[in-house]
Amino acid sequence: MRSPRISTPAAGLLAAAALLFAFGGPASQAAFGTPAASASAAPTAQPAVEQGSPYISTHLYFGTGRHNGNPPITEEEFNKFVADVVTPRFPSGLTLQEGRGQWRDKEGDINRERSYELTVMYPVREAAARNADIEYIRRLYCKTWELESVGRADVRALVDF
Repeated sequence: MRSPRISTPAAGLLAAAALLFAFGGPASQAAFGTPAASASAAPTAQPAVEQGSPYISTHLYFGTGRHNGNPPITEEEFNKFVADVVTPRFPSGLTLQEGRGQWRDKEGDINRERSYELTVMYPVREAAARNADIEYIRRLYCKTWELESVGRADVRALVDF
């Protein structure tokens, strides 16, 4: 009876497996002196530590370009809208960032304009009431400036202040 032949790659795999079983862990543990996990207690992944309360972070995207040859919405006009319309609905705070945006309108034209991203955060339990406020803000901005839309993105988050 002939003895089985083991090719070189298979022999290498067998040797690595034998080392793993003999030393109880990867070669890096033996080489760097870190303790190997015991055979009776398999290592487990530590759960991520989550901190904060469940909130929704709503991001609104306001463009400032207007149609029909009307001048763009000025910084002063936009800030007045935020002060008069947004702040009373979100008095606890908000974040406003200026940017450059582009979007395709209903006629297929690409519009590039100065834009603003407004972020408000609120507890998940207030989502229904806050949704009404956010939709009011979006509709009023479009109506006031004769615009097609204000973009909206909602993200669930854990928030801690």
